[in-house]
Amino acid sequence: MGATLGALAVMSVGPAPAAAADGVQSQQWYLDAMNAQGLWKVSTGKGISVAVVDTGVNPNTNSLKGQVLPGVDVTGSTGDETDDYTGHGTSMAELIAGTGSGDGIKGVAPGAKIIPIRTVLLGIGKKGEEQGDTSAKAIRAAADSDAKIISMSFETFSAFDGGLEAVQYAESKGKLLIAGVGNSADIAKNYIGYPAKYPGVVGVSAINENGEVAKFSQDGAYVDLASPGVDVPTWCDKTFKSYCPQSNGTSQATAITSGAAALIWAAHPKWTANQVLRVMIDTAGRDWPKSTPSRYLGYGTIRPAQVLLKGKGVPGAADVDPVTNKKTPGLSVGASPSASASTSSQASNSTSNARTSAAGSSSDSSGNTTLWVALGAAAAVVVIGGGAFAVIRSRRGV
Repeated sequence: MGATLGALAVMSVGPAPAAAADGVQSQQWYLDAMNAQGLWKVSTGKGISVAVVDTGVNPNTNSLKGQVLPGVDVTGSTGDETDDYTGHGTSMAELIAGTGSGDGIKGVAPGAKIIPIRTVLLGIGKKGEEQGDTSAKAIRAAADSDAKIISMSFETFSAFDGGLEAVQYAESKGKLLIAGVGNSADIAKNYIGYPAKYPGVVGVSAINENGEVAKFSQDGAYVDLASPGVDVPTWCDKTFKSYCPQSNGTSQATAITSGAAALIWAAHPKWTANQVLRVMIDTAGRDWPKSTPSRYLGYGTIRPAQVLLKGKGVPGAADVDPVTNKKTPGLSVGASPSASASTSSQASNSTSNARTSAAGSSSDSSGNTTLWVALGAAAAVVVIGGGAFAVIRSRRGV
């Protein structure tokens, strides 16, 4: 089915007052919660490239200088993949691999590299006219790149032409595909957009600093993991003059999840995408059975320190998708799974905009808690009020 262009959108909104760039890292609350300083002693994501399928990436911001590799522009618009026409793609790239230089955003994986794949979003094309959806072409371009991870902070309201085939092609090339589930939960119930809904794409929802799922974050059977997506700073617009500290969206959650995956993969370079995802699922913060994933938080909230600092998570079979438990078609397996993961080498502007019934178990409960960060004294206990919201799903019929 062809998606109408008006339905194609990035998944973050930044209407909050602009903040001075020199204070932006103080707004990145999730880095302390994840014990990023400890993580970076083990892995910075070095050796891993992440394809950012978005509005383009400006390689000249303080935080991205030296971080952006040659990419692809599939839009046919004026400029190339380094011309970001909204500021959104550059923000996602900084959240993944920003160095923090010049008081810029510090990425979760500052040693990783970014490969920009510019696609048509929000109906913006050559000379401003509407163009056909280029999402499938962009995913294929990302699949043909050297990136191991494809980060997609956008959605369409329906399956787009060639989308499923593009995702399957990327899977066969050994890529880990990650996408936000969308920001319209408060106005469009039980809806999750594409590409998150495609089989083989990791759907990510957004949580706030208290570990509550954001009110805007869409819920349903295609949520796989949850990640910080509330009050996460981004560039306010395409002028790159100031950051907005209270930007919210599953876009940000997607980028942060992609950064966490890059940290893990860099520490275990012989693993496949299936194995990286499997340990992320195994170590996710939850207090409900893994066999009954939550419709709001999926298998739980990302906790890379459980893998990198505590050696938890079993990578399992290299060529089997940990969600479907089916073999990944066409995947060339060159890794032998180890026994365990040992350590090596914008919707709203307030954290109060959250659903307190964030899903937990297959039976009613009102006091569920879980640790979404990683380590003992540094861990924050987050209440994700219960309710019988968990769902069993066989991922994923399109």
